[in-house]
Amino acid sequence: MSEERLSLDTADKRRTLWIVLALNVALAAGFGITGALGDSSALIANGLDNASDALVYVISLLALTRPDHWKRAAARVSGVLLLVFAAGVLVDAVRRFLTGSEPLGPAMITMALIGAVVNGICLWLLKRLEEPDVNLRAATTFSFNDFVSNGGIVVAGGVVLWTGQNWPDLVVGVAVAAIAIKGGIEILRDAADEARDAG
Repeated sequence: MSEERLSLDTADKRRTLWIVLALNVALAAGFGITGALGDSSALIANGLDNASDALVYVISLLALTRPDHWKRAAARVSGVLLLVFAAGVLVDAVRRFLTGSEPLGPAMITMALIGAVVNGICLWLLKRLEEPDVNLRAATTFSFNDFVSNGGIVVAGGVVLWTGQNWPDLVVGVAVAAIAIKGGIEILRDAADEARDAG
């Protein structure tokens, strides 16, 4: 790849990551506020997920023009952050199970639909990038996980409205954590595979 083409490719990746970062910061705030007001474990879990994603996108931006070993290290940090996030969500779900909660179904559905649209845009932007490195593949994993989680929240919100109980919200909160664990392990495995190939 020529130096000019490489420069344009890097600029395109940087621009995409900045857009995805801004969208995830907005989603984190939206999910966090709506989750707190709507007493929803699933929404709060998604808010924390988007906040951790935003931090990972910052790391990815810093790693974009760095050597490959730096990018692998950044990807490992991303994977570990996802696992830490998942642990926090599980703790919150257990707390809500023991103390009780009253999630608002309409708030869950509305915010999840907004999140699905925004995450769909993020996923489309990231999929357009050519020759993604390990960090960009991690970013794509995050957006896909978030998109799937949003669908789960829509379903849970509907069941909460139907039953008037909090268990669907807690189930989706735990499911979001499980998706995060899967994504974190995949990212760590991807980074390990690249390190082994480079060695």
